Amino acid sequence: MSKIKLHRAYEEKGKDDGYRVLVDRLWPRGIKKEDLPYSLWPKDMAPSDKLRESFNHDEDKFDDFKKSYKEELEDNKMKSEFLDKVKTQLQKHNVTFVYGAKDKKHNQAVVLKEWTEEKLNL
Repeated sequence: MSKIKLHRAYEEKGKDDGYRVLVDRLWPRGIKKEDLPYSLWPKDMAPSDKLRESFNHDEDKFDDFKKSYKEELEDNKMKSEFLDKVKTQLQKHNVTFVYGAKDKKHNQAVVLKEWTEEKLNL
C-alpha cells in the first residue's frame, strides 16, 4: 500500500517519493525552480499568511497552529479536489509532501499529512 511521506525541499529527492506535492504557500528560499522536482503545488491548501506569520515556526505555538490550520483546511474550498488528487495518486504510488521548514516535527506539512490521512481513513 502506498503512503503519504514528508520530505524537506532542501534534501535530495527520494527514490520512492512518487507523486511530490509542494505544500508551502511560498517558494522555498534559495532553491531554483528547476532544482526542485514536484508534481503539484496547491498553494491554497497551505496555511493562510496570517496563520503562518503568527506561528512563525515557534514550537511552543505548534498546538494552537495545528488546531487553527485544521480549521482552515475544513473551510478550504479546494479540500475535496486536493483529497481526490492525493487519493488517486496513492492508488499508484507514494505521495510525498515537500516543505521548506527546518523543523521536521513542527510544520504545516506534518499537520496537512495528519489531516489528509484522517480524511482518507489511512
